Amino acid sequence: MGTLVHDREFDPRYGQVVTLSERVRRLTAANPGPFTFHGTNTFLIGREEVAVIDPGPEDPAHVAAIVAAAGADRIRHIVVTHTHRDHSPGAALLKALTGAEILAEGPHREAERTIPIAGRGLEAGGDREFRPDRTIGHGDRIKGRDYVLEAIATPGHTPNHLAFALDGEGAIFSGDHVMGWSTTVVAPPDGAMREYMESLDRLLARPEALYHPAHGGPIGDAHTYVAALAGHRRARAAAVLDRLADGPATIPELVTMIYRGLEPGLVPAARLSLLAHVEELVASGAVGSDDPVLSQESRYRLAG
Repeated sequence: MGTLVHDREFDPRYGQVVTLSERVRRLTAANPGPFTFHGTNTFLIGREEVAVIDPGPEDPAHVAAIVAAAGADRIRHIVVTHTHRDHSPGAALLKALTGAEILAEGPHREAERTIPIAGRGLEAGGDREFRPDRTIGHGDRIKGRDYVLEAIATPGHTPNHLAFALDGEGAIFSGDHVMGWSTTVVAPPDGAMREYMESLDRLLARPEALYHPAHGGPIGDAHTYVAALAGHRRARAAAVLDRLADGPATIPELVTMIYRGLEPGLVPAARLSLLAHVEELVASGAVGSDDPVLSQESRYRLAG
């Protein structure tokens, strides 16, 4: 969500498998929306043995399309980038049909924080029923007949978010951490801005130049784009400090001042994302509040 956009042109071709390379195929779930663009991308990695990345929402038709796309290839791994309900509920349906092992960082949880924060996240929320068969973490490898997927810890959008690098492909499956159609929502209590920025730095330190996001089309020249994302976030934090220089304000007041021309349906996400920025500014000592628990209704001021 935001003004930084890589490419809005994307044909979801619902129900059809799209071949991206010899080892990578894509299906897009028919769950379009303001936070999913045209829908959630599911990726099939490998031939003969297949890893499925992000089986998507609880949609039997989409899961059936995944099985059909695999054809005679055996689905061996079901890999989940994170536990939002447009990504992980399909895992249980796909496992029931294939017996494949479900791998993820862990169950859904809120981000750890030193400053208490009040309020609920986006209505879509987390998939709190999700449980992986096997937990994986940063640097772990998932191996099939002709693929090796390396897990990359990318917390920020959620604390359990992982991206995956495909060995020999020069590509990363970036989940919701990096998307081309929109900036990522970082919404407390799931999201944490400090972790999100650190994860961008972790990706920038890697060699892969092509990203396949969970929403929208491929992102080429990924390092330039990720650097622009980080710059966009730093500019947003600077805008908060500029507005607070004029006097204390609440999150809704800051959103009105900073996000010009925002679609009404995106206002709740903008408020949560700005709260994540303010939370990090409070933690760094740049911004203060008299409230011991931070919320959208708290009044924030420049510290000092």
